[in-house]
Amino acid sequence: MDKIVKNVLLTIEKSGYKAYLVGGYVRDYLLGIKSFDIDICTSALPKDLHKLFPTNNNSNAYGGFNLKIGKYNIDITTFRKEIKYDKRKPINIVYIDNLEDDIKRRDFTINTVCMDSNEKIIDLENGILDIRLKKIKMIDNIKERLEEDPLRILRAVRFASILDFELDASLYKEIKNNAILVKNLSLIRIKSELNKILINKNFLKGLNLLKELNILKILEIDFDKIHYVNDLCGMWAQLKLTKNYSFTKQELTNIINIRQIIENGNIDNFILYKYGLYSSLVAAEILNIDKKIVHKKMNKLPIKSIKDLNISSEEIIHLLDIKPSNKIQVIKNEMVDLILSNKLNNNNADLKKYVLKRKED
Repeated sequence: MDKIVKNVLLTIEKSGYKAYLVGGYVRDYLLGIKSFDIDICTSALPKDLHKLFPTNNNSNAYGGFNLKIGKYNIDITTFRKEIKYDKRKPINIVYIDNLEDDIKRRDFTINTVCMDSNEKIIDLENGILDIRLKKIKMIDNIKERLEEDPLRILRAVRFASILDFELDASLYKEIKNNAILVKNLSLIRIKSELNKILINKNFLKGLNLLKELNILKILEIDFDKIHYVNDLCGMWAQLKLTKNYSFTKQELTNIINIRQIIENGNIDNFILYKYGLYSSLVAAEILNIDKKIVHKKMNKLPIKSIKDLNISSEEIIHLLDIKPSNKIQVIKNEMVDLILSNKLNNNNADLKKYVLKRKED
């Protein structure tokens, strides 16, 4: 256990409260995976935590307390029971003073294993066994837990994908029977979970599982062959979507550009000029085109923007002896195409000759 994490636990314990690491950090610790997202559950109330960590008073509506120390993001929550949910949000929370009941509110057994400041493991729901068996198993009544929070459907698939685990047979059956519940989730939450599936190299297991469970159909997503790239826009570009999953304007532009390059199947001067280096490099990886070739082509690109044309609009107007009009832009576009085709040099003299020849024609 890292000294920073241990010191946070000890700070709470020295004031007479109980505190345990719980969830993903402990699971990953047992799997030999390094994690910097820490969850701590404690008997200390939120007001107590504010006194213990007075300079780190970042709390949320549910009484959670967040610390950012170095590379660690630490969330601390008081032992609690979540009595009632409304649209997947717990609207009735009761603080309690025992670990056992707090553990029962969690989703999967693999996320219930705890560790104290002495690195003693506490396993109340046989989570270690399920970690060894590589099983994603839900606590308590599966149908009720999924109805409480449908995001657990996507979380189950995400864990199965990232950890290369299998869904417990009962959980698989209930998810398939209740897949329609994902319609109750916001597109933002769906996108967030899908991002985590898509960005890991075992993404195909997650996507195939979502397809088997009829979830992709409900989400209006489909896919054929996908080549893994360490770029979310590149991964989304390979999916068939009929919804805008709360993409930012820039993300949507990137996805559309990468998709169009993939459909083109090649990267030439015109692609590089139109879409730029970033989209071209992502698409190149998907198309199995050497990135060095793309960089080389980009460096040799005779013109990277219409602003790079070595002739001004005023010069064109003067040479043609016409008034400013859309015709100027048409001529500029023609010259850019010829330059990209290596049929015209981007120097002022040659561009003027082209304009005059065009005037004669």
